[in-house]
Amino acid sequence: MAESDITDVPMDPSVKYEIGQDNIQTSVGPFGLDIHNPVFLVSGLGILAFVLGTLMFPEGATALFNGIRGWLTNHLDWFFIIAGNVFVIFCLLLIVTPLGNVRLGGADATPDYSYFGWFAMLFAAGMGIGLMFFGVLEPVYHMAISEPLGVPSPFDADGNLIPENVAAARAMGMAATTYHWALHPWAMYAVVALALAFFTYNRGLPLTIRSAFYPIFGNRVWGPTGHVIDTVAVFATLFGLATSLGFGAEQAVAGLNYLFGVPNTDAIKVILIIAITAVALTSVLKGLDGGVKRASEINMVLAFILLVFVIFTAGAGRIFGDFFATLRAYVGELVPLSSPFGRSDDGFRHGWTAFYWAWWISWSPFVGMFIARVSRGRSVREFVICVLLIPSLVCTLWMAVFGGTAIEQVLTNPDSAVKAYVIDSYSPELSLFGMLSELPLAPITSVIGIILVIVFFVTSSDSGSLVIDTITAGGKTDGPLPQRVFWCVLEGLVAIALLLGGGLAALQSMAGATGFPFAVLLLLMCVAIWMGLRAERRGMPL
Repeated sequence: MAESDITDVPMDPSVKYEIGQDNIQTSVGPFGLDIHNPVFLVSGLGILAFVLGTLMFPEGATALFNGIRGWLTNHLDWFFIIAGNVFVIFCLLLIVTPLGNVRLGGADATPDYSYFGWFAMLFAAGMGIGLMFFGVLEPVYHMAISEPLGVPSPFDADGNLIPENVAAARAMGMAATTYHWALHPWAMYAVVALALAFFTYNRGLPLTIRSAFYPIFGNRVWGPTGHVIDTVAVFATLFGLATSLGFGAEQAVAGLNYLFGVPNTDAIKVILIIAITAVALTSVLKGLDGGVKRASEINMVLAFILLVFVIFTAGAGRIFGDFFATLRAYVGELVPLSSPFGRSDDGFRHGWTAFYWAWWISWSPFVGMFIARVSRGRSVREFVICVLLIPSLVCTLWMAVFGGTAIEQVLTNPDSAVKAYVIDSYSPELSLFGMLSELPLAPITSVIGIILVIVFFVTSSDSGSLVIDTITAGGKTDGPLPQRVFWCVLEGLVAIALLLGGGLAALQSMAGATGFPFAVLLLLMCVAIWMGLRAERRGMPL
């Protein structure tokens, strides 16, 4: 088999490859497919069996999903928290060491995308739907209900305000939220993205997860060891993606019900997922530049408009004060929140942090590969700073604007819609619309919010399809269209199956179940990156 059948990335002569019928790439002719047999078939058939089983036995599936989530978050929270800390420390080391001077693609490589296009794509892929769903919900919830690190709620059992608790609870609510959305998740994304970008652009390896483990496993990555790695990555990516799509569907349908009286039923959610998946298909067919990039830039513009509107209508001075107060609180509480031991806030640690870290890790193959594909030409230091620090600041600003405004509404108005949806009667999918309802032009901004959720939904689905197809095609970035269509449709089916087979709890359970094995792979990936960058600095083969 010729090397051009393996990957569209030039092979580096300093690396020894074993290329044959049974390792990197196996071509299959029917229906115009060109697939990597072990990974494609095992992943595709396994996920189809999961979808059918969930739809045929929804009650059993619900019990299974709840059991998985409870066991993972209650017994492995310490592992997820420690792993998250390792990823942050590793990324910070890359910034300050000479290894940061290595350029992705070689010393003469130049970036393929402008900063604006690059930021738009990595931000839309990494956080879009989540920020819309949790931006209002989480700060209010942590302030009033979850009590991170034992900081008491500002409300008593009857819902009355306790003034002496307000300042500490407010600061902790914002700090705990930022902890979940700033350095730690972006460090997870950065590890995967950097590994893929470096081993692809600098060492000529195929753009697939197994390539990142070449320094550790050598040529075994082209055999069963690599098949297992890529298959785990596909499952993690698909279920992490389905979790985000499920949150998006819940929020979009809730918004349509809130504004226009559209029934908030499972049938409507299924119809919405099908419709948005169909839209995503058109973007998939246009590819990375024609579809994903354009949709991501639309996202950025709409999100910026909504952000600026809330800033100026809710009080710019207070909001920017909240932003800097949030940063101070986050820095001050980062170490205690990152500690897995000696804590009594089980609800916060198990129900939020452990789930988030599992979700981010399961989401990281998708976001990581997507970021890798658009990051050629950046130095390692520039890459890590931009992927780690800048999105963290943007997420903090988003939470300060939306979450800070919601907290202000809750503390100053006992009849606020946010208090009703988050504290009095838990309806998380309505929290954003409740906050907007107390600002001017609420019907218009709520429509913009729904559009943002839907467009984020589309960009997640189409870019996820491209990423999964790349993994299952052995690293090819230009796989046949039928394969991209297959994975795009399958993503929608998984989201539908999980919603019908247990709702958001099922989505969260499967994200956690796939996040655990991939967390182990991410820790090994840090070792491989360090080995690869050291070899690159010394001009040595792997």
